[in-house]
Amino acid sequence: MPDPMRSYLDFEKPVAELDSKIDELRALADAGSNIGEEIAKIEEKAQQALTELYAALTPWQKTQVARHPQRPHCVDYIQGLITEFTPLAGDRKFGEDEALIAGFGRFRGESVCVLGQEKGFSTETRLKHNFGMARPEGYRKAVRLMEMADRFGIPVLSLVDTAGAYPGIGAEERGQAEAIARSTDACLQLGVINVAVVIGEGGSGGAIAIATANKVLMLEHAIYSVISPEAASSILWRDSAKAQEAATSMKITAQDLMKFGIIDQILPEPRGGAHRDPAIMITKAGDAIAKAFDDLRGLDADEIREQRRQKFLEIGRKLGA
Repeated sequence: MPDPMRSYLDFEKPVAELDSKIDELRALADAGSNIGEEIAKIEEKAQQALTELYAALTPWQKTQVARHPQRPHCVDYIQGLITEFTPLAGDRKFGEDEALIAGFGRFRGESVCVLGQEKGFSTETRLKHNFGMARPEGYRKAVRLMEMADRFGIPVLSLVDTAGAYPGIGAEERGQAEAIARSTDACLQLGVINVAVVIGEGGSGGAIAIATANKVLMLEHAIYSVISPEAASSILWRDSAKAQEAATSMKITAQDLMKFGIIDQILPEPRGGAHRDPAIMITKAGDAIAKAFDDLRGLDADEIREQRRQKFLEIGRKLGA
């Protein structure tokens, strides 16, 4: 039987069948059968199938990969990259929002402020973190920490992974749009370097509120869009079943966004996606983050703000050209 810890997406069925065959043969080998060579051949075939499959993913398939439940989450990146991490809670206005994790720690020996959206990885943690969809207090907490980081000259790292800001009645009553706008403005006003990494799903204002950064990095199979494909298809065609068509039309992949100048770098994922080797992905992300910080080191506060401002102004100019 296949490993119960493995979770396959619909389009990965050919790979799932090969892996199942490998598991069956390994069981026979454990029982004394001399079939090591046959197992090696099928393993090679499975790896080749996975490589070919992920080399030609459609935007909708990338959306599925970006949402994979076993993909490394914000908490995994913090655990793997940040030492002495101290989370801070509350926006000092209403309460705590656990959809957005925020705190201070050390990244490769240097102080850093970390903001990240956490979706959760089990029923209990998904409910606790509200599936990564922050309420106004989450964004006001982010503003509070960014202002603190700016005051003490500490760079900011944002880990983006959300379907969007929470659209509930309570969130709207407490000023969701205003909170997102102020968080975006706080990013723009920072006199310290900020780097954002889209590690999974970058959805709408919920993502841009912490991703308005000097450098925006994005994982190879992540997505970043103004609205989800399902919501877009419901609005445009009044049919959520056309989400695949919407995903293709919206240009939400890292490759599309790199062409438009919306992101600055694509981080290659392990074969078969980040969820197949989280440790390697987290290490690669750490190296890219370190380089992004190094590239901007030495700029003063005004130069940092101007670089960030010009980066976002250029996006509109390029798209309008």
